[in-house]
Amino acid sequence: MNIVADESVDFRIVAALRGEGYDVWAVVEEDLSITDKQVLSIAFDQNALLLTEDKDFGELVVRLRLPHRGILLIRLGGFQIDVRIKLVLRAIRENLADLPNNFAVLDGRRLRIRAKI
Repeated sequence: MNIVADESVDFRIVAALRGEGYDVWAVVEEDLSITDKQVLSIAFDQNALLLTEDKDFGELVVRLRLPHRGILLIRLGGFQIDVRIKLVLRAIRENLADLPNNFAVLDGRRLRIRAKI
């Protein structure tokens, strides 16, 4: 699975995903000045899951109905980084078939997946 990581994603999560063999394109390594719409477009063009901690992407794909290949919104702000990494890796690993083309939210209690409309 290809992944595009928005600049809001802690780079240690990016590194952990790469360590597990995922192909991750990270905004922070490329161009910090691009807009959320541009990030969404890059992920779409790369047929990649967009990984973000920015709630604005929900607005772009749910309300504005912009096209996407799947979004995983990470809402784990109160957790230590090692726990956040474990939860993200597990969510992706265990839900690999359900993440593409859907909008998912990972919080401390569960992963909620909203099917693409």
